[in-house]
Amino acid sequence: MADAIGGGGRRRRLRVFFLPFFAKGHLIPMTDLACRMAAARPEEMDATMVVTPGNAALIATAVTRAAARGHPVGVLCYPFPDVGMERGVECLGVAAAHDAWRVYRAVDLSQPIHEALLLEHRPDAIVADVPFWWATDIAAELGVPRLTFSPVGVFPQLAMNNLVTVRAEIIRAGDAAPPVPVPGMPGKEISIPASELPNFLLRDDQLSVSWDRIRASQLAGFGVAVNTFVDLEQTYCHEFSRVDARRAYFVGPVGMSSNTAARRGGDGNDECLRWLSTKPSRSVVYVSFGSWAYFSPRQVRELALGLEASNHPFLWVIRPEDSSGRWAPEGWEQRVAGRGMVVRGCAPQLAVLAHPSVGAFVSHCGWSSVLEAASAGVPVLAWPLVFEQFINERLVTEVVAFGARVRGGGRRSAREGEPETVPAEAVARAVAGIMARGGDGDRARARARVLAERARAAVGEGGSSWRDIHRLIDDLTEATASPEPQLQ
Repeated sequence: MADAIGGGGRRRRLRVFFLPFFAKGHLIPMTDLACRMAAARPEEMDATMVVTPGNAALIATAVTRAAARGHPVGVLCYPFPDVGMERGVECLGVAAAHDAWRVYRAVDLSQPIHEALLLEHRPDAIVADVPFWWATDIAAELGVPRLTFSPVGVFPQLAMNNLVTVRAEIIRAGDAAPPVPVPGMPGKEISIPASELPNFLLRDDQLSVSWDRIRASQLAGFGVAVNTFVDLEQTYCHEFSRVDARRAYFVGPVGMSSNTAARRGGDGNDECLRWLSTKPSRSVVYVSFGSWAYFSPRQVRELALGLEASNHPFLWVIRPEDSSGRWAPEGWEQRVAGRGMVVRGCAPQLAVLAHPSVGAFVSHCGWSSVLEAASAGVPVLAWPLVFEQFINERLVTEVVAFGARVRGGGRRSAREGEPETVPAEAVARAVAGIMARGGDGDRARARARVLAERARAAVGEGGSSWRDIHRLIDDLTEATASPEPQLQ
């Protein structure tokens, strides 16, 4: 057991190591959590991000900002396993799509590196990402608590855990079967076509092999911190606390917007913020599909034509890979000049969503984007692409109802190459519908505004997430100070 009492009987600072998975959607929110915990108790917390050198660069701005505010977060680097990628490419979204399997291979190869590092430095507590199931065993060997951090909300976690129980039936029925009802979910009944389910539920892959170990590790650990807030997923938070964690802490939105949001997660394009300031209030459609999404050239062109036909101002963030060669119809950029802006690479998403000119968000429904839209009070047009994004879409459009689907019909799929191309007409119709005054658009906007108010209240002093962060620090401190292990 780590000794939490220093010389002279004074309590020393709680040394917590944070181990994020190799993806921006994990790295950035876990860094935000470390910064929030350090800020909550600067005299008591000693937070350290344990990352590879390439990923350290992605969180450098957040770490520098925390230090400038008087609650520093340390960085401890370990070498990224050699999996045949070029130097400095160390996470999903930076790696090419065809190299994604190498990133997952690096996860497996990290186990002995993590073990050696943690046994050498012997922190008082470990906050490890979901895939690093071995952290629970290492923590037990050290006699310290291991907390799982989930950057994904409780609704998709519950849905996937419950769907695993009927995985054999899903595989037998195949893609052509009727939509699969998600068993055991509280509240509204949810059904999802097999084609829209994560790959591991339909065929064996790396995640299907490790799912049971990940879940057992989470249940055996000290608890789970989730990047959500209770008022977004209230019914599901109660159920998650009951079945999926010894202790549950709902600590989000950990990346709630601030004046420095333009630089969160690396360099953003400040020019787009100046451009937004030239547009009327709530008039601009923001379009972004995250750092790890693939569109065919045909789909990119249809999206371009749909945005043009919508007759609404738009800010479109497009990956450099998707905008190489002839990616837009001839003359398109000239026709939309002034009304539309294209950002190649990345944009400061928190600052964009917080801008008063933004009226809707066309999103892939990655959890961070869902949470950031809700926190900013911006309705979502859902265009899910992979993994749990189709499950997140149900929360957005059916349960909480602060958005709508880009397209209701046609074949959709979580697997690359299978979905039908969404035509320009569908894009234009969806954008016009969510931006129109009256009807569904107004209802989604009203609901989004309520969520934004509740998100601000949650992270504010005395709010539900504020209380859970302080409760988490208190619980870890008590566990490490006790003469008997309290790790379960």
